[in-house]
Amino acid sequence: MTGPDDAGRVPASPPPAGLDARLVVDRGSFHLDVALAAVPGEVVALLGPNGAGKSTALRALAGLTPLAGGGRLLLDGTDLDGTPPESRPVGVVFQDYLLFPHLSALDNVAFGPRCQGVPKAAARAQAAEWLERMGLAGHAGDRPRRLSGGQAQRVALARALATRPRLLLLDEPLAALDARTRLDVRAQLRRHLARFEAVAVLVTHDPLDAMVLADRLVVIENGEVVQEGTPSGIARRPRTDYIAQLIGLNLYRGTAAGHRVRLDAGPEITTTEDLDGPVFVAFPPGAVTLHRDRPTGSSARNLWRCEVGGLETHGDQIRVDLTGELALAADLTAVAAAELGLHAGSSVWATVKAVQTHAYPA
Repeated sequence: MTGPDDAGRVPASPPPAGLDARLVVDRGSFHLDVALAAVPGEVVALLGPNGAGKSTALRALAGLTPLAGGGRLLLDGTDLDGTPPESRPVGVVFQDYLLFPHLSALDNVAFGPRCQGVPKAAARAQAAEWLERMGLAGHAGDRPRRLSGGQAQRVALARALATRPRLLLLDEPLAALDARTRLDVRAQLRRHLARFEAVAVLVTHDPLDAMVLADRLVVIENGEVVQEGTPSGIARRPRTDYIAQLIGLNLYRGTAAGHRVRLDAGPEITTTEDLDGPVFVAFPPGAVTLHRDRPTGSSARNLWRCEVGGLETHGDQIRVDLTGELALAADLTAVAAAELGLHAGSSVWATVKAVQTHAYPA
């Protein structure tokens, strides 16, 4: 702790580093109110369905959308509310890159430092260093039209980082890439973000991007935060249908009395947890076993009569959507689905073992 000086004065504490924001935006009938804080070196991902407010939050951080009353935006202790976007220590990587088509990769990256007053030669030298870090030294003279999607994304990231921002905003940075390129660029982006010493905020609708790249997730629905925490924590205990669907779980709310939970949706579920009061119950679609006839001698404590609402390919399995006593999703192999002769309208029995469920306080 800092002590008093010779004159008995206590020096002022340095301002807190990192991001401290309350993003309040009114846009017609839509109202955003999201508290967001992060420390240097932390990557925070904003997740949410379309229209939840993710892009609005990002635009507010960038200064492209003004804050309404009650909003604040402090970065390293400095109030940025009202500061023009070009004057903020903020770097942005857009979904479609927005590279200058008439400039080479080198000059695209050098553009930021040049805007900060760095002489042309020094800015180009810095840009060359960043391109080398990104593995793009051999493409310094290429214009954007000659770059692949993955290369263009890395140039856009280098351009954002070359200004040494205190806040890096990434707007769906991998959305425009094909599956193979996305895999490679995601791994590269993770390495670069791990070395980034300021705050990074990632907006994405892809749970895998969020789980791989972020230290913490903030889930937004209808303009407000509905859950936040580590990727593993949120995956373990989702609290809304959107989050459950995002990470691939069946989720229900109900009231527990010991090992039995009476669901708001109707039937009961037996769990291994011993709880009382409002709870959530979750289990993966892979935990569901389907039978054409009512099973006898089954060790599963949970049994419901259902009807097949639809089937679709889900990775290397078949996802079966079920209605009836309990609406749920089940994952089967293609062979199992064929042996059961499943089709829309089929009547089936669904079982889930208690040990494969997870109950936790609501």
